Amino acid sequence: MDFFEKVSQAKIVPVVVIEDAADAIPTARALLAGGISFMEITMRTSCALDAIKQVKENVPEMTVGAGTVITPANARDAIAAGATFIVSPGFCGEVVDICIENDIPVVPGCVTPTEITAAINKGLSVVKFFPAGVYGGKKAIKELASVFRSVKFLPTGGVNQDNLNEYINEPYITAVGGSWLCPAKLIAAHDFDEITRRANEAVMAVRKEISL
Repeated sequence: MDFFEKVSQAKIVPVVVIEDAADAIPTARALLAGGISFMEITMRTSCALDAIKQVKENVPEMTVGAGTVITPANARDAIAAGATFIVSPGFCGEVVDICIENDIPVVPGCVTPTEITAAINKGLSVVKFFPAGVYGGKKAIKELASVFRSVKFLPTGGVNQDNLNEYINEPYITAVGGSWLCPAKLIAAHDFDEITRRANEAVMAVRKEISL
């Protein structure tokens, strides 16, 4: 089973902002305890690379990737730190090329037909749709999917526990991402039990929806 098949089965890729690298391992373990084995650590903080490295080396059950990867340097640094997948808020051909050269799955942000076409021409079949809540949500994704039938979408930005079920059963959506499972305030407060509870709640909602 390849990376994207695993993502499609999991249905949820949490977006995680780590302000203190010491919080990376307990956050990863809290998500795992709730049934989630993917985490996208964003490159928005100075400790992000260290956080990725800590999870990669100490929590092997967790598939850890890097998010908010904007530049080629970001991509190289994240891969060197141990990121096993890369997510970008927008489309950068150089970032995609670096990931392809290193055999690292990459999910660039694409919300326009032009961006999606660029991704297809790089050989990609999964793109991020961000921010989903601003760019039309499921309705917009459905329209794009009707044209780009070889592409599946990973919406983030505006996806949460309340609207999770609107997305996850659509055939053109491979999974969803979001920060509602482990927001920065819960991580900073070391409320890892609440992160586990939210993760489990989301996993149960996904299982229930898929079984319907």
